[in-house]
Amino acid sequence: MQGNNQTIQGLVGEALRESTDLAQKEFTLFRTEISQNIRTLFIGLAMVVVAAIFAIAAVMLLTESLVEWLATVVNSEAQAALIVGGLMALIAIGLGLYGRHAMSASTLTPQRTMRSLKRDAEVLSERGA
Repeated sequence: MQGNNQTIQGLVGEALRESTDLAQKEFTLFRTEISQNIRTLFIGLAMVVVAAIFAIAAVMLLTESLVEWLATVVNSEAQAALIVGGLMALIAIGLGLYGRHAMSASTLTPQRTMRSLKRDAEVLSERGA
């Protein structure tokens, strides 16, 4: 019985050591994976910023080209600049208003979750009655 007891204690001890080793290895893997994911995220973010810079430069060049072309049509560079600038301002205002509406508190409220919670509360109150 004494030998059997030591064997069980030895097995439990070995199982605990192996569990600890496994947990440490899993944690190391987790840290490595998270650091790689964060690195990938930052690289992706940097690429988006660089793309935005190129997009801004492209929009500026296209706008300038549009103004120059329109100046040949209306025979006035000032009028062409006003027309193109006005159109760009209208687009900016429209996008800004849409963005403001999309970010309003009412659109951010989780409507489906609220309805589901309300239904759950009604079902529970009916069962309790």
